[in-house]
Amino acid sequence: MPQLDSHSWLDELPAAFQAYRNGRRLDEVECIIPDLNGMSRGKAMPLKKFSPDTPIFLPISIFYQTITGQDVEMDIVNQWAESDMLLVPDMSTAVAVPWAKQAALQVIHDLQDLDGKPIFCAPRNVLKHVIGLYRQRGWMPVIAPELEFYLTRPNVDPNEPIQPPVGRNGRSGTALQSYSMSAVDEYGPVIDTIYDYAEAAGLYIDSVIQEDGAGQVEFNLTHGDPLLLADQVFYFKRIIKEAALNNGMFATFMAKPMRDQPGSAMHVHQSVVDIATGQNIFSDAQGQPTDLFRYFVGGTQKHLVEVMPFIAPNVNSYRRFESEANSSAPTNTAWGYDNRATGLRVPHSGPQDRRLENRVIGVDTNPYLSIAASLACGYLGMQNHIGPGAAAEGELDDAQQAESYIPTTFDEALRIFAEADEVHEILGRDFCQLFTAVKREELRQFHREISPWEREHLLLNV
Repeated sequence: MPQLDSHSWLDELPAAFQAYRNGRRLDEVECIIPDLNGMSRGKAMPLKKFSPDTPIFLPISIFYQTITGQDVEMDIVNQWAESDMLLVPDMSTAVAVPWAKQAALQVIHDLQDLDGKPIFCAPRNVLKHVIGLYRQRGWMPVIAPELEFYLTRPNVDPNEPIQPPVGRNGRSGTALQSYSMSAVDEYGPVIDTIYDYAEAAGLYIDSVIQEDGAGQVEFNLTHGDPLLLADQVFYFKRIIKEAALNNGMFATFMAKPMRDQPGSAMHVHQSVVDIATGQNIFSDAQGQPTDLFRYFVGGTQKHLVEVMPFIAPNVNSYRRFESEANSSAPTNTAWGYDNRATGLRVPHSGPQDRRLENRVIGVDTNPYLSIAASLACGYLGMQNHIGPGAAAEGELDDAQQAESYIPTTFDEALRIFAEADEVHEILGRDFCQLFTAVKREELRQFHREISPWEREHLLLNV
């Protein structure tokens, strides 16, 4: 017979978790947080050790590490005293761990210091702060992310190139099959597993399509509160990776995993509603674009180049912007109506659904930080009444491309970000300083490496 436990808070968890549990004994609780790179960190413990009211601690030094795990020396008082952070569970985020052998629960936690103040460098707190600025004006931002990723053959040797997966027909995946239902069906078992895991976790997928790349898939999520959607992206990345592994494949969210294949983006649709009325402030009573909409676009155009380290946070992120024939990534901050040649696109919609799609964001981002940064750009535009340039029609000519240029190397992006005073003010100066130091160390580590290209072309030729 199923064993019942005495933890009353379990009975208050969402219906999706109750259906997943189905009377089974809960084995484990994972207390997790997103780090600077959007990776899941935290503690796992038996059910009997967890309670929403029992303090859990982690050292703040988890935010002092690069993606490689290297510690970064910074100008922080008593940095290596490694003071504790208090983990505060947000029980509204509690979902199943569908791939676990025994019934398990995962919960995203907020981070506070021992005095109860939000930890300045916690990505979830950064996004909450930006949302709070909107709320102070009586606004609520609404977003809808689109996640592109690759399914690949298992890559067990990092020195070897990544290869497309083998589908059910026994052949390696091929590119340039956008929207092909047959291409999606080739990886049916993985897609089915992702759907099963998502259902068990109470998460919803709006649609799935085959993208341009060999083994490249896109999932679209429904629109909603930015924090909720950032949590969902955080969970979905883990779900997709586990589903792929359980079907003998890798899933990668690298921006550009294969040289001759398109990169992967996380397009984010953004609108803003008036909290009191529920109306989209981007449209007036006659259904026409408002000044606030124009300012949101203008602010995004002006400040997007400054927040590139958040929306393209790795050296590999900038491979996606290479101007190759097989790259569909926009390399500009131009805007236009229903124009995919622009980095900022206004999709065809009715007045209540008027929105701006940020097409520059890479899927390798921390969703909390890239969404916060993108919304911060629009907020600054509305606050400072920044008008946009003229809407681009059709493909951009060389002059338009030059006027709306974005940095295409990580070095340049970090240099521009260092001078972005208004962005630092809105996202938090201490946080921006810490983030910059970590990313500069990652860049330094990368530049120390000797690549296969150098060995192939320089070893015997210079």
